[in-house]
Amino acid sequence: MKLHKSLVAVAVLALVAGTALADITIGVSLPLTGPTSALGIPIKDSIALWPTSIAGEKLKVIILDDATDPTNAGKNARRFVTEDRVDILMGSAATPTANAVAAVASETGTMHITFAPIDVSVTKSPWSYNMPQSTLVMSHAIVAHMKKMGVKTVGFLGYTDAYGELFLRDMKAKMAGTDMKFVAEERFARTDTSVTGQALKVTAANPDAILIVASGSGAAMPHKALIERGYKGKIYQTHGAASMALIRVGGKDVEGAYVVSGPGTVAEQLPANHPSKKVAMSHVTAWEKLYGPGSRNPFAGHAYDASIILQTIIPVALKTARPGTADFRGALKSALEHAGPIPLYHGTVNYTATDHAGYTNETGVMLKIVDGTWKLEPIIK
Repeated sequence: MKLHKSLVAVAVLALVAGTALADITIGVSLPLTGPTSALGIPIKDSIALWPTSIAGEKLKVIILDDATDPTNAGKNARRFVTEDRVDILMGSAATPTANAVAAVASETGTMHITFAPIDVSVTKSPWSYNMPQSTLVMSHAIVAHMKKMGVKTVGFLGYTDAYGELFLRDMKAKMAGTDMKFVAEERFARTDTSVTGQALKVTAANPDAILIVASGSGAAMPHKALIERGYKGKIYQTHGAASMALIRVGGKDVEGAYVVSGPGTVAEQLPANHPSKKVAMSHVTAWEKLYGPGSRNPFAGHAYDASIILQTIIPVALKTARPGTADFRGALKSALEHAGPIPLYHGTVNYTATDHAGYTNETGVMLKIVDGTWKLEPIIK
């Protein structure tokens, strides 16, 4: 009997030791090819800088290319869940592909961190959390700046997909009750190589300002089209375009443009008391040491912020559950929703059970392109 009890004890200890060494597995679907690869590649490069373990547990990160195709993104997510048995899903970097991952996350009860803004209302995507700022939060900053600049009429030139439609919807919500209104709405596909027709129509309405809703270097094409059509008003771009790719491809045509962004893009220009100053400088210093001065990228920043989230919630979740289980996935979700305010490169998040967007209205900062670089506009309180 004593020998039997001893063998049972050894078996239990071996089981505990085995679970203690279990990997925390993360499946990441990214557009490493296709029209939004300029967003996915810096995320991948930033993930390579993540810690290899957290709270004594090894991180196993699996990255698959979705080629900016929602069908591929959905297949990647399902493979991660069924074959790799991931604890966390991440991706993608475009709204349509991120929505495909969110659907699998919701169906399987797997925590999902998205690198593109999607509708994360708890009725639609109960397991998904936005890493980028929501279109509603960034619309708040744009509308506040437009109001300050005396803008009354606005034209819309944006993607004919979820990102474009979400931004248009939320801009209208923020403009409600003001004397601002949209006077023209034109759309284009991410794969389009020309928007001449749309540019002619929106400029014909002669709005005070035009909002372009696009991302990465792809945001330069519609901007240049407006300038070529002779548009002289103010042009605004969204946080999807807040990278040097816009300036590099747009050249002199994007000079004077206003771009809403997370604070990390201009880390050095932030006031000393800004909550993101310290964490943003930490990422910028490490990133630009590897990739050179001025190489910072908002999408790399999202991946850096995701690593901070992981380092915050994993130690908490490990207190009650082990990786590879439904209990652990639930514990991760609970830990994030009770973590309280977390300062990040892109702002401060405070996720709750009913708020999976996280960021507050004070998150977005307005930048102006001056002499081929970013200049922080005065922060509007």
